[in-house]
Amino acid sequence: MKSAAIILVLLASVTCVFTQEEQNVVEELLVETLVSPESCSVRSAMGDTLQIHYTGKLMDGKVIDTSVTRDPLFVELGKKTVIPGLEQSLIGVCEGQKIKATIPSHLAYGKRGYPPTIPGDAVLEFEVEVLAVAQQTRWQRMVNEVFPLVCLALVPTLLGLVGLYLYKKASAPSSQGRKKTKDKKSKKK
Repeated sequence: MKSAAIILVLLASVTCVFTQEEQNVVEELLVETLVSPESCSVRSAMGDTLQIHYTGKLMDGKVIDTSVTRDPLFVELGKKTVIPGLEQSLIGVCEGQKIKATIPSHLAYGKRGYPPTIPGDAVLEFEVEVLAVAQQTRWQRMVNEVFPLVCLALVPTLLGLVGLYLYKKASAPSSQGRKKTKDKKSKKK
């Protein structure tokens, strides 16, 4: 009887712990505006370069990284220079804006984490101040969008040309082959 009661109490305790842990799990990226600029003529988009100051924390408040004591960080959106959740939270922001992004683990460091600083499955919170937004120039857009397509088209073309060269070389009668044949015939005589 006592063991059954103990098992029920343990089962209830475990259920409560799992329920509390599930409440701390964040599945979606949450972005909250802390400070909005008076006017916003340019909103950031993919390809733009942002100059930011940030402070990244675990959900318990422990600071994992900050740029406030260093030079600002330059982030070119779309280049994957920061974790995916932070990059996504920076799309559509204005110069002078401050945001708080709550980033689920699958958009941060995932199950593995970043030992020893960030444990696995950690939800992160970043406070970001956008110092400057530099829009992508026409040349940057061409390099980022057109150049990769041109390179993709060139690879099969180059492979085809190499194949054609090798085919012609293999199927063409070789002058050395004829000389060897003549030499063999003259030796037999």
